[in-house]
Amino acid sequence: WPNSPLDAIALAVKLEGGCHHTAAMHSRNIENMNQMANAIDTSIFVKNGPCIAGLGLGGEGWTTMTITTPTGEGVTSARTFVRLRRCVLVDAFRIV
Repeated sequence: WPNSPLDAIALAVKLEGGCHHTAAMHSRNIENMNQMANAIDTSIFVKNGPCIAGLGLGGEGWTTMTITTPTGEGVTSARTFVRLRRCVLVDAFRIV
């Protein structure tokens, strides 16, 4: 098991396997969440909530069921088909 947040982040990056799709982290430490967001480099990164919040269900942004990370895009809308990274924080520090 990881002995520190940095060890846990390194393990998460390894287990994510370079797919760059979706990741989540639960923490009260904003610096740790920031380090994870930068290290994991996924199209959707959800903090303190379920991954589905990254698709707009209970989180920020519009709802979409299209995330085509392997081809370079991310969360899409009719207006854009470029890879826009989405970083979602649920509850505290969330301004909607």
